[in-house]
Amino acid sequence: MTDTPTPTADPGPGKARKVRVPADDLSAFAAALLEKGGLSAEHARTTADVFVWAARRGIESHGVARVPAYLDLLAKGVANTAPDLRFESTTPAAAVLDADRAPGPVALSAAAQEAVRRARTNGIASVGVRGTVHTGAIGYYVSRIAEQGLVGLGFVAGMPNMGYTGVKGAAVATSPLAIAVPAADHAPLLLDMATATIALGKIRQARANGTPLPENAAATEDGTPTTDPSLAVMPLPLGGAKGSGMSMAFELLTSVLVGAPIFSAFHSDDPAGRRHRQNALLIALDPTAFGGSAADFRAAVDDTLGTLKALPVADDADGVYYPGERSAAIAVERGAVGVPVAPKVWHDLTERAADSGITPPATT
Repeated sequence: MTDTPTPTADPGPGKARKVRVPADDLSAFAAALLEKGGLSAEHARTTADVFVWAARRGIESHGVARVPAYLDLLAKGVANTAPDLRFESTTPAAAVLDADRAPGPVALSAAAQEAVRRARTNGIASVGVRGTVHTGAIGYYVSRIAEQGLVGLGFVAGMPNMGYTGVKGAAVATSPLAIAVPAADHAPLLLDMATATIALGKIRQARANGTPLPENAAATEDGTPTTDPSLAVMPLPLGGAKGSGMSMAFELLTSVLVGAPIFSAFHSDDPAGRRHRQNALLIALDPTAFGGSAADFRAAVDDTLGTLKALPVADDADGVYYPGERSAAIAVERGAVGVPVAPKVWHDLTERAADSGITPPATT
């Protein structure tokens, strides 16, 4: 996932417009659907909160459009409706959460909470997550860590769906990383990015709209770069060898580290190696463990961000922004006027609601 909000544009004459739903109502609606899908009330709320957090920040690809996909994962048994979450640990500053195929928001929310708890005592803590199902917006979990005054880092590895420099065909995953740093007066810095040049969702969107893709952003099945969205089946790594290398490193830092390799199993002869799963690693750092007070650290972060924003603005730029700043502003705006939902997504959600006897919230 990337921290690049998708603006809500006027669809033009004759086209359906996005509906707007109050954030709390949308979260309750999503939670009700997920609970009908088999999750416990607590797990349904947790998962819905992650989706609506992303939707509020303009990250449509990881917003409520994910609800139908998660309902399908639950219905097919790919995601576990009643996971047995178990923490394993041999040292105070590290742990592994065996997720038992829990939905990613359930597993990573628990891992973030555990990382914060351990970092309070040890100054630093890392929690690996083994065997979850689609982590959702990883920026959410490091943001939760930052809300506690700590620095949060997150890495994810998943099923190979992206090219790798020098390899023919899909080789590695579009593995994301996220970093959140708390500030005093500014919104926290939130870097949330994938190792791919373009998201799979953007490829699908371009295909639906018939618009060409950027150069060297996507490829055909055999790995040949293409700008034709009808031929593109996978993204290419960000920066070529740099994105390739990052994805491979994240596979080692997550999957291999927790004893659940994905890459080698996927490319083996074992059909089970292609069963959908993801792994993750969350790290929490307590700034006070490095000297100074928490207030001093946050003030220094503010000073750094303020210095950046005071630099001369380039002629073709509308301002200077730090990672996460614009999406935080969008979240504030959408919190006031409601979260936009695409017509196709809203139609899918309301159809499923009708089948489950759930009343959708009012829209504007």
